[in-house]
Formats: sequence, structure tokens, C-alpha cells
Amino acid sequence: MVNLPVAHQPRPLLPELSEFFAGITPFARLRPIFERNLMRIEDEVTEDHYELRAEIPGIDPAGDVQITVADGQLTVKAERSERADTTARSEFSYGSFVRTVTLPTDADEDNITAGYDRGILTVRVPLTQNPAGARQIAIQGIENGSAALESVEHSE
Repeated sequence: MVNLPVAHQPRPLLPELSEFFAGITPFARLRPIFERNLMRIEDEVTEDHYELRAEIPGIDPAGDVQITVADGQLTVKAERSERADTTARSEFSYGSFVRTVTLPTDADEDNITAGYDRGILTVRVPLTQNPAGARQIAIQGIENGSAALESVEHSE
């Protein structure tokens, strides 16, 4: 059996393209394709919540995972450290794993919860009935179910 060297520094396969796609909003979702440390995710939106599941086995959620939310962006960062006491061959990915997703506009960022079970991190974001900053606009001049337009005279 051949032992492969384990001292390596994970880097994006194509760092220039990775950064290029990160800066272009429509193509930002392509960035993980070019990253070596890919955190696989799945997400879904239901009537009352948004749920993100991230596959990060072998991670200590208490010490190696950080979840942040700012400006409608949810970021999950995890760190897996390489064992220094071995010379065995390893195909595991080590280093930092980061994914950022845009939350739905009606996300309640103050009540986000997270759990970790059998290698899957689940982040649950409740959805509000009234998105932040949204308000109902009353229609003026409604008479008997139909809208009446007021004429406005312009004086010169």
C-alpha cells in the first residue's frame, strides 16, 4: 500500500473563477462548483418556515460551527482540523467550509434555531406574515366598491 502525503493546503480548484462568480449575483450559486471544500446543502421553503440542511459530518457543532445572519444573508461556517499525528492516506476535506444563502424576504431573523444530528446541521428560520418594512397601503377615494379618481388641476 502506498502512503500519500497528507500535508496539503486545500484551495479552490480554480480560484480566479471562484472569485469571479462570487462577484456576479446571478452566477453566485456557481461558486461552490469551483471550491474544493464544498459544504453540501439542501433547503426548502414552506408556508411557515425556511429550512437549510448542511451536510457536515465529523464536526463538533459546539466548537467548530458558526452561524450568522445579516442583511438577509444566512452564513454557515464550519472548520474541520486535520489530525497531525498520522501519516495515513486521507481523502477527507479539511479546513474551512462556508456557505451563504439569501433568506426569503419575510424571514424572521430574530427567531432562527439550529440543531445538529448525525452529521446534518439544520437551520430553521420562521417566516412572518408581514415582511420587515412591508405595510398595507390604503386606496383613497373608494366609493361603493369602485375607485373614484380625483382630478387635479395644475395652475400655471
